[in-house]
Amino acid sequence: MPSAYTILFIIIVIIAILTWIIPAGTYATDKAGNIISGTYKAVSSKPQGIWDVFMAPVIGMVGDKKTEGAISVSLFILVIGGFLGVVNKTDALNEGISSIVRRYKGREKQLIPILMILFAIGGSTYGMGEETIAFYPLLIPVMMGVGFDSLVAVAIALVGTQVGCLASTVNPFATGVASQTLNISPGDGLGSRLLLLIITTAVSIIYVYHYASVIQKDPTKSLIYDQRAEDEKRFAIKARTDDDHQMTGRQKAVIWLFGLTFVIMILGLIPWTNLNSHWTFFDTFNKWLTGIPFLGNLLGHDMAPLGTWYFNEITMLFLFMSVVIMWVYHMKEGEFMDAFMKGMADFLSVAIIVAVARGIQVVMNNGMITGTVLHWGEMGLHGLSQSVFIILTYIFYIPMSFLIPSTSGLAAATMGIIGPLGHFAHVSGSLVITAYQAASGWVNLITPTSGIVMGALAIAHVNVSVWWKWMLKLMIYLFIVTCVFLGVAAVL
Repeated sequence: MPSAYTILFIIIVIIAILTWIIPAGTYATDKAGNIISGTYKAVSSKPQGIWDVFMAPVIGMVGDKKTEGAISVSLFILVIGGFLGVVNKTDALNEGISSIVRRYKGREKQLIPILMILFAIGGSTYGMGEETIAFYPLLIPVMMGVGFDSLVAVAIALVGTQVGCLASTVNPFATGVASQTLNISPGDGLGSRLLLLIITTAVSIIYVYHYASVIQKDPTKSLIYDQRAEDEKRFAIKARTDDDHQMTGRQKAVIWLFGLTFVIMILGLIPWTNLNSHWTFFDTFNKWLTGIPFLGNLLGHDMAPLGTWYFNEITMLFLFMSVVIMWVYHMKEGEFMDAFMKGMADFLSVAIIVAVARGIQVVMNNGMITGTVLHWGEMGLHGLSQSVFIILTYIFYIPMSFLIPSTSGLAAATMGIIGPLGHFAHVSGSLVITAYQAASGWVNLITPTSGIVMGALAIAHVNVSVWWKWMLKLMIYLFIVTCVFLGVAAVL
């Protein structure tokens, strides 16, 4: 398979060719920039050439009059990468998981729901994925040591995080990018996504817990029982489960700051006054705080209240909390900058892919075919129920998630079209985002193009075909649950 960059660039070329074939057209918009249904009209054709194709990713990053640039999203992705780099430098996340494992030694089966919930929260809030690679060498010997197998260990982290991504609440790489494309707050639809997270996480926990219980009673029921003896030697089960290293006070402080950062981000993104016009406590507190003599000047009179934040504010939050963690952990300035820059470097590809994906929208908009595609969709949606539309949207995003494995790239490439189509079908943009996230997370549980899946299976020495066999029933359950949830949510 070619890289996501190559796939996206090929799509840009194909779209550019289509601007020579598809008639140009446009819609009228209201003051808020929303497309007005029924106002489509044909305009002069504007086919895109080689210059336009190579300019598309550039404009996709910085923007132009017709397409908003992805720079705010890309910068946030880089800064959150730096933040995670600083946190990982302290080794607090790894030690936090280790302390939980030690606390429940002898009751390891209880760890399945606890750890899966923690991993699901990580996937739902900040797109946790690659970070789980460090946990498998710890989880595998512990889970095997009490009679489970490495499949259980892999499932705890991999299924946990990807189900979290499936029902992302404020995941900046999925919810954030898609919301920015549709010009809505990432907090819109948070309640329904939280409900979906609870449902899908519960289904996954029950599935993994049942399998773990079965093979604990009868190890021969394990799908990888034939390699158990080899795995016990390979992972040095006894030696590695006797580790009694304790978290330091500084690492505990980092864990609290790590969690606090995401709590503040969530509070900042939820549009409180939109949910209830009387919920003005954050606005009132912010006005009082910035009005205090000297303190107001020290903090900054332009400080935005929680509930009105967007990408600029949450980018600032992660930058600020990175510095706070540096001071709390007593990290040297050189170590901090090295960790922050390396963390940013790890996320550079994600930041750039958002701009390349936005280039697809640039070519469509500048080639004046976006309106025509929307018009065809509007005609096709005539008489289609809201539930049918959202379920078809979910199904549409399943093959698209295979084609474009990057959640942020997929959102930037398609949401500009699918979102307005949802408007025509009277389906909220937030629910369209939920459908896209659900499909992407569902696919990323099994796709061989995912470095997360293949990396985890490589560490556990589990063949991908065995993983597919084990995941088959869970995939069916999650698909059915998601379709029912979307269908009901569309009519409420």
